[in-house]
Amino acid sequence: MNKTSLITGILTLALSMSATAGPRDRYQDSAKVIDVEPVYRTVEITEPERHCWDEEVTHYQPREHGYTGTVLGGIIGGVVANSVSRGRGRGKDAATLAGTLLGGAIGHDLSHQKRGGGHYSTSYERRCETTHQTHYEEQLAGYDVTYRYRGRVFTTFTKQHPGERIPVRVSVRPIHDH
Repeated sequence: MNKTSLITGILTLALSMSATAGPRDRYQDSAKVIDVEPVYRTVEITEPERHCWDEEVTHYQPREHGYTGTVLGGIIGGVVANSVSRGRGRGKDAATLAGTLLGGAIGHDLSHQKRGGGHYSTSYERRCETTHQTHYEEQLAGYDVTYRYRGRVFTTFTKQHPGERIPVRVSVRPIHDH
């Protein structure tokens, strides 16, 4: 083994030992709890509320219209046009066809007029709406804790109730005079 390798090995070992074996300036202990006061905070809470009701609704129901008026108007129009037209052949056929179409259109229009042609009906429909209700609530935020450690009194805030003793971290450091 050469001298450089030996020195490198010793230095590596010394550095690793100094990193793990340093002074212990912190440790954990426990202190006596002498007072615990709950701390509350006011919290705003908004919750949706759904309200539903049955509402009366009136609808107009038109009379059902069939094809009777249209067909009847077409027949009457065709008969009238056929009997009124003079001539024979295609002229008379064209007049009959025109009368049938015109009579059908008039019959259709008359049968679809709303005069007395329907009724009103009432039914109930479900209606709903969502509103948001806001209220305020006191919620436990944590605890103000007073504790004694080695004759001195300290206070802290904790989220959990500490019980009779509270863990503390103690740090010891030398005082340097300059």
